[in-house]
Amino acid sequence: MDTMAENTPGDMSEAQFLTIAEVASKMRVSKMTVYRLVHGGELPAVRVGRSFRVTEDDVNEYLRKSFYNAG
Repeated sequence: MDTMAENTPGDMSEAQFLTIAEVASKMRVSKMTVYRLVHGGELPAVRVGRSFRVTEDDVNEYLRKSFYNAG
């Protein structure tokens, strides 16, 4: 049985990766804020060479969990 061909939750073949600048733009924060989130472990990221990539799903999940209802 070939486990590599199965579509598991850890499968990144369908993931849409964003740069730190793209994440910052999407979240409307500075790049430094995104770096702090990544280095602090609050936002999962993949290191590619000297740069980081964050999946769009992880950004959306972070925003969903961080949503604050002021009402």
